[in-house]
Amino acid sequence: MNEENKDSFAEKMMTKILLVDDERDILDFLSYNLKKEGFDVQVAENGKIAIDIALKYRPQLILLDIMMPELDGIEACQILRGKPDFANTVIAFLTARSEDLMLIRALDAGGDDYITKPIKPQVLISRVKALLRRSPTQSIDSEGFMEVADLRIDRQQYKILRGDIVIELPRKEFELAYLLASRVGKVFTRDEIYSKIWGNDIIVGDRTLDVHVRKLREKIGEDYIKTVKGIGYKFDF
Repeated sequence: MNEENKDSFAEKMMTKILLVDDERDILDFLSYNLKKEGFDVQVAENGKIAIDIALKYRPQLILLDIMMPELDGIEACQILRGKPDFANTVIAFLTARSEDLMLIRALDAGGDDYITKPIKPQVLISRVKALLRRSPTQSIDSEGFMEVADLRIDRQQYKILRGDIVIELPRKEFELAYLLASRVGKVFTRDEIYSKIWGNDIIVGDRTLDVHVRKLREKIGEDYIKTVKGIGYKFDF
């Protein structure tokens, strides 16, 4: 094993992943492939056990099934997100294709992303690596700019800088960009965005968000804001 591979393997061994699913064959399949890749893995068969393990194990990533006995994935996610130590832990839901409406609830509960079952081993490893690369919040430099990808986002003046280009935005478009960029890779549901940007007491048309996203893409570029069909949007690159 060369030095580069040794470093990569050691890094994975320090990465803790908690798998939660009530189907034993899925737990065995996922944990086998992750351990084979070199990750440190613990498993739980329901949300109640998962919380107990998470409090002691402190994983960097939790893969959480939605439909489980005792305590389902949505409830478990809400409880974990309510604890300061898990505010920035990456949580991804394991979901069947027929659970779209349930998945929206799960993401609203604090999930960052989802993985659709069944999943091939190589796709699983790729998704896990991508999840672990994410920064839950982006850094703010000494001048008050949030930096993400090749963009510098100025919260005070409602503008975005891309290289030497200054992009000035209306308030709602800026707030939308700022929200999505604050959690790179996180899927924000439409309802979550409406609540955070427009508020629960304001009624807006169904197409309002789509129009704002389209205008924002026209100004900052097409490559940053991704559509998650039937659910919402995320900032990725």
